[in-house]
Amino acid sequence: MIVGNGPVPDSAANAIASADCVIRFNDCRSYRPGERTDIVAVCNTGRPAKMMLGPSVASAVHPTILPTAWAAHPAVMAAGGIWCVRNPTVFAALRAPLALTHPELDDFCDDETEGFRAFAQASGKTFRVIDAETQHFLEMMLARFSPAPYIVPSSGLVVIADVLGAHPAADIALAGFAHVGWEGHPFAAEAQLVDRWIAEGRLRRLDAAPALSFAVGS
Repeated sequence: MIVGNGPVPDSAANAIASADCVIRFNDCRSYRPGERTDIVAVCNTGRPAKMMLGPSVASAVHPTILPTAWAAHPAVMAAGGIWCVRNPTVFAALRAPLALTHPELDDFCDDETEGFRAFAQASGKTFRVIDAETQHFLEMMLARFSPAPYIVPSSGLVVIADVLGAHPAADIALAGFAHVGWEGHPFAAEAQLVDRWIAEGRLRRLDAAPALSFAVGS
């Protein structure tokens, strides 16, 4: 069960509770008290990472783990694992071109992976970084839908692709994915890609949102 930060229907509660694994994102905004969380996938670069970790952890070599609002969130506390969705090698390569095209994103590629690793170790959680090949694969797949210029795929899509690759025979369900948000993600193309995977029987949605057309890039 992959639960985004968009609206989640009440009818999804039983499916979330009975899933073998429940993955949420960042500040787990769609979490409701008492719901399960097994993994929290985090955006481990830039301002979102710094806000989650707090100044005591972000960018520190030997951080002292102090409570932050994110660390104290019930979903984060309950999770057994932390996944970093932004591979450091990919974002290191992005720094120079972004400095030219998007100078306002001067801290976008600041890597806080080690802070999340330290948090996971101090909290007794497992830790992993999603491999760079997943993002490269997504860039190739998204190109089929002629996306407008974008910076990177969303965290949600990275995790969906990662889970699909690792567990191709699993029953993988989505909830809380509205495919809207920051303009640096290609959400229209992402929605088309996800709906294609659903049409192929690789995913299913618990949301009642209608599927988008495959006309572009099909």
